Amino acid sequence: MTLATLSDVLQPALAGRYAVAGLVTLGWEDMRAFVAAAEAAGCPVILQAGPSCRAHTPLPVLGKMFRHLAENASVPVVAHLDHGYTFDECREALEAGFTSLMYDGSRAPLAQNIDETAKIVEMAHAAGISCEGEIGFVGYADGESSAGTDPDEAAQFARETRVDAMAISVGNVHLQQDKQGGLDENRINAIQSLTDVPLVIHGGSGVPVAQRTALARGTNICKFNIGTELRMAFGDAMRTAVNADAARFDRVSILKETHDPMVAATCSVLAGMGHGVSEA
Repeated sequence: MTLATLSDVLQPALAGRYAVAGLVTLGWEDMRAFVAAAEAAGCPVILQAGPSCRAHTPLPVLGKMFRHLAENASVPVVAHLDHGYTFDECREALEAGFTSLMYDGSRAPLAQNIDETAKIVEMAHAAGISCEGEIGFVGYADGESSAGTDPDEAAQFARETRVDAMAISVGNVHLQQDKQGGLDENRINAIQSLTDVPLVIHGGSGVPVAQRTALARGTNICKFNIGTELRMAFGDAMRTAVNADAARFDRVSILKETHDPMVAATCSVLAGMGHGVSEA
């Protein structure tokens, strides 16, 4: 059994100067491919259930899927709630067997974000699992704009909430389809000079791969969330499978053909995390 908490995989990453991929799942096909790629790379992986995933599949079902994959994997696998917005939602994930909760109070004023996140942290730690929080709102491509993380506020947030990982806003944007963004390394350095909590980059698909690797190896960024680029790879594989035979209608036979392309795309993502084994 290799079910792990977020701290189980991020503390070694912090010490070893590499990052762990938080991979955004939408269904069985992609989460299975993510674990297969992690096993091929010999590195841990974080399976993430975000809001759109939870809207499609109930949390108790996702918990069983994540845990089944983890318990049969040869590498550590974290079952992670991504962007939980309420205490009840986080509690439901905990009860469903998740090993890591991410509470997102980043739209709220600092004091409210600290208070609400601290309550989730207390619940998570009492159950022996991990909690990630967010300070400084990370925006969306063609949507809400980001609000950069203030280093002093980040230090206060980390200290007063006791989060196991802290998502920061340093030029990253959710749902970005190209890699033209780039992160504000001066702001990252200012934040990590004030706190040693493992740092998380949401919207990692928009960060150039070379910068991902450099930051994984040279900073306290221990987790990059990757969703969009792998969703795009899945869409490409699905279109190829569907268009290969217009008369085919069995979805299992179609979806099987997404597996190998998704494993290959995921291996490419994992190789950019600065993990020595994953580059072998």
